[in-house]
Amino acid sequence: MKKFTKSVISTAVLAGVAATAMMPAQAADKMLLKTPIAFGSHLPALGTPIVWVADQLKLVTDGKMKMKIYEPGKLVSPPEILDAVSSGKVNSGYATAGYWQGKMPAAALFSAVPFGPEAGEYMAWMYYGNGLKLYQEMYDTNGFNVKVIPCAIISPETSGWFNKEINTPADLKGLNMRFFGLGASVMEKMGVSTSQLPGGEIFGALEKGAIDASEFSQPAIDQRLGFHKIMKYNYFPGWHQQATIFELLVNKDAWGKMSKGQQATVENTCKASMTNAIAEGEAMQFPVMAKAKENGVEIRYWNDTMLAAFEEKWDEVVVEKSAADPFFKKVWDDLNTFRTGYNLWESNAFLPRSR
Repeated sequence: MKKFTKSVISTAVLAGVAATAMMPAQAADKMLLKTPIAFGSHLPALGTPIVWVADQLKLVTDGKMKMKIYEPGKLVSPPEILDAVSSGKVNSGYATAGYWQGKMPAAALFSAVPFGPEAGEYMAWMYYGNGLKLYQEMYDTNGFNVKVIPCAIISPETSGWFNKEINTPADLKGLNMRFFGLGASVMEKMGVSTSQLPGGEIFGALEKGAIDASEFSQPAIDQRLGFHKIMKYNYFPGWHQQATIFELLVNKDAWGKMSKGQQATVENTCKASMTNAIAEGEAMQFPVMAKAKENGVEIRYWNDTMLAAFEEKWDEVVVEKSAADPFFKKVWDDLNTFRTGYNLWESNAFLPRSR
């Protein structure tokens, strides 16, 4: 009987030791993502999606996974986010790949494409075409130690704020304009000098006359930045950004230390954010546009001559960038092949838009 009692006690002690040994592993389940962001969290559909992601990560993991957001420049400046995440200075960051086109020309194709896919088509290529595979390959082959996860997407932006009517390509020549991504290359071919000012600096540059015109984002976001106070004409459609993808970058070493469940939680929360961000953006534009006249703004739609000119120059940009960078060509060819196939569906499935 004593032997039996000792055996039971020994078994209980061993079980207790085993349970204690598991406790550090459970503690390691806790994860804090320190995340500098490229866009202020006050900007709707631009900065708010990553706040939503942070809230959801904490909620769905019962607090085991948390994300601490650092506003632009508070920990890392927006242009430094990629390098900071890759080096391990921070374990994550939120931006858009178009910021890195100076390092990797193809990066712009994972951000926004002139005359490119709308949100649904972009996501189809990203998740069910080769988009996501090529996206990660770009960072890997360029030596960046990051895991990339698409984490928000917004629908079209406006294509510019001007203080004069633009009716012909000649009206653009000589202007100094803030412009983003691949669209800037198009505008330069139209005779425009471009710069990529951060959102917070645009109003001051317009007010002081340092730039003559600007594009930035969607109407609800542009309103927050006050463009309507000093610019009269707001032009649509956003030919340069029919959809824009935003990315969560995670340091690969930190990513490798996560469990499969943690990785899936981050990826699926970001995928949910894609849905949430597009819905938020779509819902908030028309009330702002409806008040444009009250703010003294005239909404204009580019005439056929201007749209044809933009598209012609875009075709030239694609040829030049494909010739200059093999990986740009690889990504462009893949996206273009997907879009050619998708067109069979798109041209038959959707009702024509009315204006």
